Amino acid sequence: MQFAHPEWLMLLVLVPVVGGWSWWRARRAAGLRFSSVAAARTAPRTLGAWLRGLPGGLRMGALALGILALARPQAHNVTREQYAEGVDIMLVLDTSTSMRAQDFTPNRFEAARDVAAEFIRGRVSDRLGLIVFAAKAYTQAPLTLDYDFLLRMLEEVDVGIIEDGTAIGTALAMAVNRLKDTEAKSKVVILLTDGQNNRGEIDPVTAADVAETMGVRVYAIGMGAHGEAPFVVDGPFGGRQRRMVPVEIDEEMLQTVAEKTGGRYFRATDKAALRAIYQEIGELEKTEIETRVYTDYEERYPVFLWPAFGLLMLEILLSTTLLRRLP
Repeated sequence: MQFAHPEWLMLLVLVPVVGGWSWWRARRAAGLRFSSVAAARTAPRTLGAWLRGLPGGLRMGALALGILALARPQAHNVTREQYAEGVDIMLVLDTSTSMRAQDFTPNRFEAARDVAAEFIRGRVSDRLGLIVFAAKAYTQAPLTLDYDFLLRMLEEVDVGIIEDGTAIGTALAMAVNRLKDTEAKSKVVILLTDGQNNRGEIDPVTAADVAETMGVRVYAIGMGAHGEAPFVVDGPFGGRQRRMVPVEIDEEMLQTVAEKTGGRYFRATDKAALRAIYQEIGELEKTEIETRVYTDYEERYPVFLWPAFGLLMLEILLSTTLLRRLP
């Protein structure tokens, strides 16, 4: 509850002042004059004598309630409606064996999956989907607003499930195909890879041409340190060996794909850089949310005004009948 005119509440401080002044005045007012009241002092007090101050109390109560009514107490209900223009985003994740390189902690694939999960949790009203690829591309999850489902699908992805290779063009074309018929004003592909296109029947630049035609923007991320990266392989005599392998990212191709569609190319050399890249993409593709607030006010002054009238009427009734004072 709130008051529309709270300044009236300042008058409440006058209630005890007026009450004290009325009591003092009543004590000073003369009644019938007698030569001696000694006998009256010893007489037992009647109910009327005990209730003599009741009309004054009723009058002060009516005054206090009247002041509260003047302040216009109100109850209000607030309704908020949010409208969002969502973005449709397809995450395209490389799962080739080179993603096991350990220049990221614990490796490229685990780091990429962790940061992608953080990105998903940070979206509000965007539809997201997931495509994974190696030598072939598969839709792991279609566009959805069920982020918990998408996170479960992401958790099930692993390196080695798909035949090894890097079909970047095929994966990008599949993502564009998933986005072409959506009604979202903004359609985005976030493509993450650590290699070069060496499988599939569609060239990445050709797929980018299709994305440009369909109004799909591509953000490409090249994942890997500069130079060489540690990689664990099976040794010739059993066991596991750690070798340094060259990092071969076709940055020129990825940059061409991104710029052709109005997107950007990023290079991630560690997990912190990858997280910053996703955050930057999230800011570039931020959903605008419009909030409308509807406030409904309900006047509550009758709750105080009618009891005030009731107390005032009761005070007048008692003062003129049972508790009437003579003269």
